[in-house]
Amino acid sequence: MNPAWEPRSVGELMTRDPIVAGVDMPLADAAELMDFYRVSGLPVVDESGILVGLLSQTDLLHARTTEALWHAWPGLTVRHLMTQPAVTVMSNTAIDEAMNLMERLRIHRLVVIDADGETPIGVLSVTDLVRSMAERGGS
Repeated sequence: MNPAWEPRSVGELMTRDPIVAGVDMPLADAAELMDFYRVSGLPVVDESGILVGLLSQTDLLHARTTEALWHAWPGLTVRHLMTQPAVTVMSNTAIDEAMNLMERLRIHRLVVIDADGETPIGVLSVTDLVRSMAERGGS
C-alpha cells in the first residue's frame, strides 16, 4: 500500500465476503469458525441470508464465565448469545465516521451491508483500521 494513500471509505478497508454464522448454528461450531478463520466476530444471518445480529468472542467469553450458560453450552445456538441488531454501515461510509461510531459505541467491528440494507458484504474491524495506520507509517 502506498504510504501516502489514506482510505476514505469503509469499502476501501473492509474485509470482503465475511465468514457468517447461521442463526441456528451451534455455538461450538461458531467458535470453531472463529478459531479456524482467525476472526473475532461473525455476522449472523437467517436462512435467507439477511443480517440479524453479530456474534463476537466477547459473547462467547460471557457464555464461558456464566455458569448457567456454560452448563447449557451443548444445546445453545448462535441466536442465544448474538448481539442484535448488529451495528452496520454502508461501503461508502466515510472512514472517519465509521471510526467515530466504533469509538462512541465501544465496539470492535461494523458489519458492512449492501444497498438493500440486509445482506452483509464485509466487516470493518479495529484490526483493519490499525493495519491501515501501520501501513501509512510516519507520513
